[in-house]
This record gives sequence, structure tokens and C-alpha cells, in this order.
Amino acid sequence: MYGSVFPILAFAFFSTSSQFIFGVDAAPAALIGAALLNLNIESGSKEALSVVPQLTFFVAVWLFAFYLMKAGKLVNYISAPVMGGFITGICTTIILMQLPKLMGGTAGTGELPELVKHIAKTLSEINVPSLILGLVSLGILLATKKIWPKVPFAVLLMVAGAVMTRFLPVEACGVHTLSKVEPGLPVWKLPDLSLISMKETITISLSVAVVIMAETLLAENNFAQKNGYAIDDNREILAFSMGNLIASLTGCCPINGSVSRTAMGEQYQSKTQLTGIVAGLSMMVVLLGGTGFIGYLPVPVLTAIVISALLGATEFELAARLWKVSRTEFFIFVGAFVGVLMLGTINGVLIGIILSFSEMIIRTSKPARCFLGIQPGHSHFRDLKESSQIHEISSVVIYRFSSNLFFANIAVLQNDIESHIRKDTKAVILDASGVGSIDITAADRLEILYRSLKERGIRFYMTEHISAVNEQLRQLGLGYLIEEGCVRRTIHIALKDMEIHRPYPLDGVDNEMRSASRKRADNRVQELVWAFGSESEEQIEKQIRLQIEQLKKTGDVEELLHGRWSHMEELDEDEWLEHLEEHLKEIVHISGKDEKTIAAHFEAHRREVYERIAREHPELAERFRERRHMLDEHMKEKNPEIYALIVSMRKKK
Repeated sequence: MYGSVFPILAFAFFSTSSQFIFGVDAAPAALIGAALLNLNIESGSKEALSVVPQLTFFVAVWLFAFYLMKAGKLVNYISAPVMGGFITGICTTIILMQLPKLMGGTAGTGELPELVKHIAKTLSEINVPSLILGLVSLGILLATKKIWPKVPFAVLLMVAGAVMTRFLPVEACGVHTLSKVEPGLPVWKLPDLSLISMKETITISLSVAVVIMAETLLAENNFAQKNGYAIDDNREILAFSMGNLIASLTGCCPINGSVSRTAMGEQYQSKTQLTGIVAGLSMMVVLLGGTGFIGYLPVPVLTAIVISALLGATEFELAARLWKVSRTEFFIFVGAFVGVLMLGTINGVLIGIILSFSEMIIRTSKPARCFLGIQPGHSHFRDLKESSQIHEISSVVIYRFSSNLFFANIAVLQNDIESHIRKDTKAVILDASGVGSIDITAADRLEILYRSLKERGIRFYMTEHISAVNEQLRQLGLGYLIEEGCVRRTIHIALKDMEIHRPYPLDGVDNEMRSASRKRADNRVQELVWAFGSESEEQIEKQIRLQIEQLKKTGDVEELLHGRWSHMEELDEDEWLEHLEEHLKEIVHISGKDEKTIAAHFEAHRREVYERIAREHPELAERFRERRHMLDEHMKEKNPEIYALIVSMRKKK
């Protein structure tokens, strides 16, 4: 009861959960009880009442350390089946603990074998009036939950039970009631930290803190996901720490998130932490002036209230859904559920996490992948298995791999491609749109595949992936694939590089475009930025140098300005021209023409580009002017002399 006063209020102040309620819970209480037995401290003794706050204080210290270490992010690695199995296991465990109290016995302890044994023993000593009172109360609660869910029948039943005890011979029939409690609020004082050795204190408190963090975070996330709100996992750990710090100062055992209290609050549509605040304040009132009422409450009625709330918190319907859609995730749910029942809270969570990671490795080692083709008259690449109307492009293997590449699945990619190559295959295009990262093992095997294909005269392309993958390729020693043109931004660009143009030749069928469309343009500069990231300026400059070297051989300025750009997108063409302008003096020297003539060529070409944009893509004309201004500023800063010359040419025009 003391744990339901100030610790609840502290938790409500710090928590980001809309509905979770703090309180004394079975798991940490059992760990503390077992620790006292191992320390040869008698339960209920003065020594126990002094040692427990010491352990609670260090639980708070550990939880605060977890908060500083941002341990809350560990929950991100726990899947929904684990959470569902865990919360269902906890609810089932508590229900099995409570069942003997319905029959007039005491609450069970331990895991499933001990609980079943205790239930069997209680059955041989059953108290019929207790069982009838408990089952009737449970039946009323379950029925009214469906008919009148907003009516607080739990409170009405408690009042009815207290009235029965006061005016009927309930206790004479063997029905247990709650023990009487001395009135008064808990006394605040610092715990004595010297009662047991620091080694034992740290060991015991660490295990309890881990259980509190894991159990409460999982339960909080489960309720949050189910009810559509978000929590800050790390802030919650701080709330656990503050709640336990207050508990240690008021003589309490370690406090945990209470699934049963939260489930009861959810049943009556609790929406905010005001529920916990009202509960704490109400408990103050009870402790100050209502402890006499507590002694009249029948245990079977209270047990029925707890069981009713916990039945609503179980997630067996999730297990049924998983059985239909994913047997693997169903068995993960069962693993976490059985683990909690048989081995306890923390071991059940560990089993579920291990199963989740195992399932993730298995799934990523056999990712979704397919070979692509095109339906005649269409332009999008689709899975060949989707329809008999989709055909491969002649002599080209296009393969989509939808997973990050790492040691466990690279062999799948390699084997798929190798088994699909025919005698007439000229190229393999890897659609890596689903690849976000590559490890060193995958990089080595990718290099082996590339060299094997090259020896057989088959070209290899990697396309469609995010630009960050190119950075990884360079770091892994595969940057030469980018430089050799094996890494292209799209499948269409890779095909164009092979001089395969639309409509693409398909195996065994005619392929004619169904409607005329505008000429597709290569985003050459954008592709270089995509491929090389921060090194893109250097790579563009390298391409410009190659063009200038070609100019030295031919002396043809017109070829320099027009010949290589037949498929370049207009905005990219303008930026490319900007880079060429920076080499104006060198171009003048090589061509033997004067600066004004070459500058006039540049300006004429730029006007041609702008007119083409205004004619074919009028919506881009304003964007072109804005970009032109930006490029001019760059030119003015880098080459003021050339900038002045270009501006003078524009004024003349």
C-alpha cells in the first residue's frame, strides 16, 4: 500500500505513457523475497524492513545508470510477437497465481510447475463459499464488460463485498478478507546502506533493475502500440528510477509497472496519468482514515477483479492472427509466452529476443528476389512471374534483390544470377533498390561475380540503389566499379550504355511503344552526384578533362559543345557547360580561337538550351533561371575574369 502512494505520484510526473500505472509487482517482489532468504533474513522481521529499502535504493541507482546509457533503445530490437507473448505470459502467470485465492487458498509463487502444484494442492482444500463468491464476481465482471464497459462494476463489487462481510457471516464461512492496516502515511527517511555487503547489494539490485526495465518497458510499449500513442523509452527508465528512489525513502520494496492495474484502467478507458495521480491521492485518504474499510474486503472478490482485468490484457488473438499469416512469428510468440511461464520474466524475454534475431537472420538470408522483364508496349520493369505477358529483354538478365547484402545472403544472389545465365547473355543488371548496405563478405563475393562475368564477356551493372551504397563500395575497395561505369543510377541508363534503346527487344515477341512520348533524358550530372557524393565535383572535373584531352586530338570545338550531350537533360547540360567555361582559357589555347569567339559559342549554346526548356518543359523555365543565377555566382567567385567576359557577351546579345 505504501508503494501505491508516493512512488505512483513520482512515476506519473515523469512518465510519457498515457495510461501505464506503477505499483508493487510479483516479479521484483519475488526476487527481493528470494534474496532475503539467501541472506538468512526472516520475512517480516525488523531486519527485513531495513534491508529492503537499501536494495530498493540501489535499484533506483541502477535504473538511473540505464537512463544515462540510453538503454531504452534496446526495446527497438524486440518484435511485436515477443511483446505479445511476453505480456500474455505475464498475465497468464499472474492469473495462475491468483486462482487459488478464488478457492479460499493463498496466492501461488514461482513458475508454471510450482503454480500448477499449488493449484492442485488448493483444490484438495477448496472452500466452496469462496469459490462461489469468486466465480459469481468474475462472471458479473466479464458480462458487464461487454454490456456496460464504462460502468465501474469493480468498485460496486468491492462495496457490495464489504457490505456482505459487515452484515453477513462471510468470514464464518471461511471466506478470507484483507488484513487490517494501521492508519497513517509512510514515514520518510534515508535507508541504511550498510546493513549488507556492497557486493551482495549491487548483485541483487542489478538483477531486479534489469527485470523492472525489461518487463515494464515491454508492457508499456505493448499498451502504447495497442492504443495508438508513442512513449519515450529512455524517459520511462528515468520515471522507473524516480519512482523507486521515492519508494526507498518511504520504506517500500522495488516498484514495477503494473500490468494488472493498467489493464483495469484500460477496461474503464483510462486515458491519462491522472488515473495514477488519483489512485495515489485516494490511497492517502484510505491510509489516513479508511483502513477499517480494508478489513471488510473479501479476497475472492478482489481476485475476480484482478483476473477479469488480466484476461482483457492477454493477446491470444494476436497468436491466432500470426498462425494464419506467419507460422515463424507464431512460434516466436509461443516461445516468449512459454519462456515467461516456465522460466520467469527475464528468461522469457531473452528467449523471445533470441528467437526474433534468429528469425531475422533466416529471413534476410532468404530475401525476396526476382528476375525482371517488360510487358510489350509498357516501360516499367516487373517480375517475370507476375504474368505470361512479361518478357525478358533479349540477351540481358535483370535481377532484383530486396535486402541488404551481407555474409548470410550473398551466396543466394550469386547462385541465382549464375543459374540464370545463358549462352547468349550479354549483360547482367542488378536492381539493388532494396539494398541499403553491403558488408565486406558480400563485397568480396560481388567482386568475384563481376570478374567471373567479365571473363565470359558479360557486362555487369549495379543500379537503382541509394547513393550511400556507392560510398560503401568505395570504402570496400569496389570503387573501380563506379569508375568503370558498372554502377548506374537506373536500369534504363544501364541499357542505354549498352546501346539498347526503347522499345527494348524482347525474347520472342514484338515490342512497340503504344504511345509517343517525349525523349527521355539522362541526368548525367545528377547521376555523378548520386554515384560519388562529396567527390562528385572531382569526378565531373575528371570527365571534363577527358573531353579537353579529346579536343586536343580533334580541335573540334563544336564536338566539345554538342557531340557528347545528345541525351543529357537540359539543366544538367547547363551545369556541364558551366564546368567547361571554367576551362575557357585552356580551350582557347587548344583551339586557336579567341576568347570572345569561344565565349559566344558558350552563350549561343546556353540560349539554345534555354529555348529548348521553354518549348518542351515550360514549367522548368523559372527553375532554370534560378539555377543559372546560382551557377553564375559560383563562376564569379571562382573565375571572376571569365565571369566578366561571359556577362559582357550576354549584354551584347
